[in-house]
Amino acid sequence: MSVSGDTIREIAQLARLRVEEDELPALTGNFNAILDLFEQLQAAPTDGVEPMANPLDARQTLRDDVVTESNQRDSLQSTAPLTENGLYLVPRVVD
Repeated sequence: MSVSGDTIREIAQLARLRVEEDELPALTGNFNAILDLFEQLQAAPTDGVEPMANPLDARQTLRDDVVTESNQRDSLQSTAPLTENGLYLVPRVVD
């Protein structure tokens, strides 16, 4: 698969990028080189290869999800100017 300069112009227009005419040959060549690389990757034999989520086979250590803090909302909101039903009331900033 290869792309032409017209395709590059169309992609640039969709991406709202300005591409000068003298840049088109280089961009077309780079784009085609990338597509060639993808074709090489698709040709690689992957039968029997299991997909992996992490190339290092690392596992993340997680702690137990246990509440360690007590609810301090009432004491923290005691210094707020205005609260209602556990929520802070603030002045409206958007009309």
